[in-house]
Amino acid sequence: MKLSVIIPVYNEVNTIASVIESVRKCGVPNLEMVVVDDCSTDGTREILDAMPASKDLVICHHETNKGKGAGIRTAQAKITGDVMIIQDADLEYSPKEFPKMLKYIEEGKAEAVFGSRYSGNCYLVDSFWHYKGNQWLTRFSNFCANLHMTDMETCYKMIRADIFKSFTLECNRFGFEPEVTAKLAKAKARIYEVPIDYTPRPYDAGKKIGWKDGVAALWYILKYNL
Repeated sequence: MKLSVIIPVYNEVNTIASVIESVRKCGVPNLEMVVVDDCSTDGTREILDAMPASKDLVICHHETNKGKGAGIRTAQAKITGDVMIIQDADLEYSPKEFPKMLKYIEEGKAEAVFGSRYSGNCYLVDSFWHYKGNQWLTRFSNFCANLHMTDMETCYKMIRADIFKSFTLECNRFGFEPEVTAKLAKAKARIYEVPIDYTPRPYDAGKKIGWKDGVAALWYILKYNL
């Protein structure tokens, strides 16, 4: 199976090259990367434009800042793989998890696989409120979608590409996570959760999601489930 890795990026000059190299070394032999730069102003665009042309790398640019969800929508129309996954450009998540997740789809056990940060693996201790916010949103999403999972807000959502392409996505920012979870639930997709390693970065190091996105997520959970 060919894996399409969508990499939305905004102002990640220090990590974008490392992320691309890490994806290439993840252990999945047949993959492509679709990188969508969301009008970065810190030199990220220049690094991307300086990369040599490669069959496994497609680079797109937004001329205005639109948000992570908008970047995913841009990439949705360009992926050519059988399976897709989102890779954040900040190195909180490791692409070494891809082969472990992909096997559930390759074996026909799942249509979607979520990489859970909170289901048993070792991870760097996160802040109390970030952890609790994820926990509360996951519980509310479970209630509305009639699911039982431990990490709805995870970036690592690996989905069969035909199912992913059938979704009309709307959210521009971080609302993509509850939106796509609700749409998978409504599509009766078989969802597996697997534990993954996670290395959260603090807000003073560039973490972009905030409490306002958490409040917005409550609305998106209601909107797309009910």
